[in-house]
Amino acid sequence: MSPPASGGIAVVDLVAGYDRPVVGPVSFRLAPGRVLGLSGPNGAGKSTLLAALVGGARVFAGCIESTAGLKIAFQGQHPPLARGLPLTGRELLGLAAAPSAGLPDWLMPVLDRRLDALSGGQRQFLHHWAAFMSPAQAVLLDEPTNNMDPLGVAELRKVIRARASSTAIALISHEREFLEAVCDEIVRVGGEAGLQ
Repeated sequence: MSPPASGGIAVVDLVAGYDRPVVGPVSFRLAPGRVLGLSGPNGAGKSTLLAALVGGARVFAGCIESTAGLKIAFQGQHPPLARGLPLTGRELLGLAAAPSAGLPDWLMPVLDRRLDALSGGQRQFLHHWAAFMSPAQAVLLDEPTNNMDPLGVAELRKVIRARASSTAIALISHEREFLEAVCDEIVRVGGEAGLQ
């Protein structure tokens, strides 16, 4: 596999895990202009694979190549609740250098509330917005539709497609319809290749 394009990541025969390997070998290319989906059964190592891209899991074999100085925003399955920390939605966006302009109308009235006072879906969407609107060149999302109602999922689809032209995006989801709606390519992790 050739080196990644500007703002991209190339994963070549990657085997990753923690105390022992749990996923791989897996190969794919992540580049601006394309949205990559990762699918597969629970326990197949999808989350471990994304964690390896940000140094959160051990690489046993293969390699991860990225553009020098690549800025990556990673959003895990469960955004930190920050219980007891008086951090508002607006402050979260500020920390990520993400503007609030363009947020859906249903989120604007709650921006000055503490994150631990928001619903799970509101908090989830704000974390995704912060990742996408930050200076990151690559965004990795693990189960981004968790806690979201259909309105939130529809808005997230719009954001992903709008940002895809300038951002390398990889996401994990068990929701086939969501993957097919937003992804240009789907890699199955574990089991047979291809989305079943």
